[in-house]
Amino acid sequence: MIPLISRLKIDRLRRHRKTIVFIIAVAALGAGLFFMNVLSSNLGLEEANIGLGATFSKPYASSLDLDWRETFTAALDDLGIRLWRLPAYWDDLEPEPETYDFSIIDWQVREAARRGSRIILAVGRKLPRWPECRTPKWTAGLDEEIVRKKILAMIGETVKHFRSEPAIVAWQVENEPLFEFGECPKPDVEFLRTEIALVKSLDARPVVITESGELSTWVTAASLADILGVSTYRIVWTPLIGYFYWPITPKTYESRAVAVSTIVPKIINTELQAEPWVTEAITTIPIDRQMKLMNPSRLRSNVVFARRIGFSEAYLWGVEWWYWLKKQGRPEMWETAKQLYREAAAAPPGVTAR
Repeated sequence: MIPLISRLKIDRLRRHRKTIVFIIAVAALGAGLFFMNVLSSNLGLEEANIGLGATFSKPYASSLDLDWRETFTAALDDLGIRLWRLPAYWDDLEPEPETYDFSIIDWQVREAARRGSRIILAVGRKLPRWPECRTPKWTAGLDEEIVRKKILAMIGETVKHFRSEPAIVAWQVENEPLFEFGECPKPDVEFLRTEIALVKSLDARPVVITESGELSTWVTAASLADILGVSTYRIVWTPLIGYFYWPITPKTYESRAVAVSTIVPKIINTELQAEPWVTEAITTIPIDRQMKLMNPSRLRSNVVFARRIGFSEAYLWGVEWWYWLKKQGRPEMWETAKQLYREAAAAPPGVTAR
């Protein structure tokens, strides 16, 4: 007789047989494409000279016990970053109903602008960094329709507050709003259309809509955007198989870009992986383990990957982590990033063979 626990395991395996086969196939494909990428790295492929920027998250910097102003200033002055994606988090902007406080994002925009930066300002409920949706506590218990009216009011106030700032070159509306991720309501394309229409009614600058670079066709987001922003991740984690090298090449991004080129005039890389993908607070993980997942060699490799894709701009993801490492006596990520930003600033736009 098969013990009950064994029968349960067998039943579970049977139910998930298709999933297991799919995972094995993806892993095999990933391994093949990984080696193909490695082999192609020295074949003289063309790399575009692209602008390198960064996303900065005040809540993430604070979660690392960093002084967020010091961290942002160091990224401006030591790294010399001049392309920024700055989220205007709702819970910072409206701590009490209809009481707006722009001081946190005002400071970031002012300091970046003072140094000649170009800024994409992200507005909405779902913005970069976990848990994605940073909703004020006072919205707890409110009906979703009421919350949406509050979101529209907040977006309107934010755009009106910043529309006289010339350093802001585009508005990002929500973050990957069509991708179900984070502690957020399900995606709603019609509400997204309403948000976009509101922003466009208040200011003429382009609207950026972001999308997963790997897990989407980009078509719907592109149809809504003036500028499409896509993410690029090389090493990812899933609960089913753990870490794996994502089976995708620059040619995949190029092909998708061609497919949507008739409906969106510009595509940029809004989230280029430059820190480890982790499933717990990064400060609880030994630094040597962190550096196995992301290190100077991988950082440079990811930037080369982005140059081969060829989008005009790539915004790196992880500047707060680099500064935290520097504070721990591990400055190698920070110093590598500094070199990459200097190379990007010195290189004229265009394509060079490497």
